[in-house]
Amino acid sequence: MKSIAIYLFLISGFSGFAQMDCILGVGGRDNEAITKVFELTEAQKENLKNWSAELKIRNDILSDKAKYLMKKNEESSPEVLITVSKEYASIMDSMKQNVRMMDKRLLLSFNPAQYERYLKLCSQLTLRPIHINRSVDEN
Repeated sequence: MKSIAIYLFLISGFSGFAQMDCILGVGGRDNEAITKVFELTEAQKENLKNWSAELKIRNDILSDKAKYLMKKNEESSPEVLITVSKEYASIMDSMKQNVRMMDKRLLLSFNPAQYERYLKLCSQLTLRPIHINRSVDEN
């Protein structure tokens, strides 16, 4: 029961923080919306599909690691749970970084008009856009 409370606390903290960034959500439920809103080219669609698959693999591994960590420490003392929560937070941070990395890859493939549309949408939602440096290729 204690581990569930810590889990809920961690998730609520991360969701509040995640709303600050203007995340596209590559690999999520919105790939079709991303394709339509930004009028992706065939090459961009193929990249989106591949990066979504890569993100799923990366985050499935981290999710399994988090589940194991929680299961292994279900009956742990509060002191141990504090340490576990830090490990769990680190896993969640890694998952968030994976999402941001895939979004950044897609943003780097955007043409100037697509990126401008992204900036306008972020502004309308009062979210912080992911800025890209086109002189650096993260792929």
